[in-house]
Amino acid sequence: MTARLPSLNGLRAFEAAARHLSFTKAAAELNVTQTAISHQIKRLEDELGVRLFVRQNRALALTPQARDYLPGIRAAFNDLRLATDRLLRKGDDNVLTVSTLASLAAKWLMPRLSAFQEAHPGIDVRITTSRALVDFKSGDVDAAIRYGRGQWPGLRADWLMADQLFPVCSPALLKGGKPLKCPQDLAEHTLLHTSGGYDDDWRLWLTAAGQPPTVSKLPGLSFDLIFMTVQAAIDGLGVAMGRTSYVESDIAKGRLVVPFKIKLPDEWGFYLVSPKANADSPKLSAFRQWLTASISSSNG
Repeated sequence: MTARLPSLNGLRAFEAAARHLSFTKAAAELNVTQTAISHQIKRLEDELGVRLFVRQNRALALTPQARDYLPGIRAAFNDLRLATDRLLRKGDDNVLTVSTLASLAAKWLMPRLSAFQEAHPGIDVRITTSRALVDFKSGDVDAAIRYGRGQWPGLRADWLMADQLFPVCSPALLKGGKPLKCPQDLAEHTLLHTSGGYDDDWRLWLTAAGQPPTVSKLPGLSFDLIFMTVQAAIDGLGVAMGRTSYVESDIAKGRLVVPFKIKLPDEWGFYLVSPKANADSPKLSAFRQWLTASISSSNG
């Protein structure tokens, strides 16, 4: 015998209140009164025969049963949202959703998108950012720009570009009291680092420049997104390890300068990744052709 589902309003109230650990915030999110939230959760507790919340020192806490129940309820509501989004987007061939890294979107992709919109006004591009690999099975993303070796099983990966690694800094830093005429001078400057996959950039470049890699271990500043590291360099906080795609526009506009000639090629690169079944759709083909042409022209 199939168990009867409890009240949907009660489940919504429970999910929101559990997420916020506050009836007041749940009420504001669902646009109802706090009293309504209390009544809905009380009714849900009566239906389930289980207590879901307890008050501890003026704070709201989940019971052990509620903690076990919450992940399934949260997943169910997320599935409902995704299913509704897919329903509303179905047949909407003019919407192209592209996932990429936040720093690449901010420093490289976004400044170029106006040219694509001018060339293809009928395609509505939506950019989403994430470090995680895209689950194309959900249908929420059409393509992703990802960094790697181009080997993603079951997916089409089109080569876009590779980066070169080289130090960059503010022009004002070169005019400061500390010299920066040769790589040895870096030991006297603050090095700006990026975590999350770029941790080894300074060591690799210093080794290629014939400098002790231990210089990269000197006290400096570290950021979790590369566009933050680049901005710190623009603001004169130190010397950053630049990557071509993230700094080329700032160099062109004079916000950054390259103090040394040594540039280290990166072994990995950026690819446009998409499911093979949809890789040749008109909107994605148009985006791919524009993207590769844009990169070719900027490299030329």
